[in-house]
Amino acid sequence: MLYLKRSLWRHRTVLFILIVFLSMLLPSLLPVKASIQEGSLPSTTPAIAPPPNLAIPDEFRGKIIRKVSLISDRQVIALTFDDGPTANITPKVLDILKERKIKATFFVIGNHLKNFPELAQRLVAEGHAIGNHTWHHLRRLMNEFTATREIEDTATLIERTTDIKTRLFRPPHGFLYNGLVDYAQKRKDAIILWSIDSDDWRGSKVSADYIVDKVLANVNPGAIILMHDGGGNRANTIKALPKIIDSLNQLGYEFVTIPQLLQMGSGK
Repeated sequence: MLYLKRSLWRHRTVLFILIVFLSMLLPSLLPVKASIQEGSLPSTTPAIAPPPNLAIPDEFRGKIIRKVSLISDRQVIALTFDDGPTANITPKVLDILKERKIKATFFVIGNHLKNFPELAQRLVAEGHAIGNHTWHHLRRLMNEFTATREIEDTATLIERTTDIKTRLFRPPHGFLYNGLVDYAQKRKDAIILWSIDSDDWRGSKVSADYIVDKVLANVNPGAIILMHDGGGNRANTIKALPKIIDSLNQLGYEFVTIPQLLQMGSGK
């Protein structure tokens, strides 16, 4: 009887040790269920930082930015393009930028991005920055649910298409008071407006020379230039763009993306 009790005690001890060992080992063997938020990372894992040329300084997060006060005397300026990607304009813009070795920032519409994902992939691959310009390009007043979907659906598609988690947002038409900017500020996006409107959105109502002159008449370091690669007839944009780049180069200006411009500036 004593022998049976000792044997039973030994078996229980071995079983207890085995249970403890397995309880320590199992968590490392089981797959971690990924969160659907923040890039499908577990909630305890910090979000992966974007490449240095895409990082947004904290002082600009949630702020409305029209131009940047530079902390150096470098003559830098940012070209931005709205309302793409489009099949007939965006490739031509990218070709001009590539030929002249210029980097720019593209604010894309989600409803266009879903039709031309390869253009967004190309612009990111060629070193340009990408920003959120909502799904439908609405200007009307909207409730928080609609504003959320306009921004979040576009942000999700940008990330799925390009692997970029952008924190750049530009409201359609630069309109600040319809609910979109309020939600973008909750996301701590940098709300990027512009200090130079090229007027290319007017299409055939203005000439290419008018667009060039409008930009050159208002140029200054830290400026943000508004142009378009979608939204209508952009033939004059394509004609004006090389002249704008060449003229600004002759004046000593360097072209940078919006994230690069923010990294060179002060939020004060």
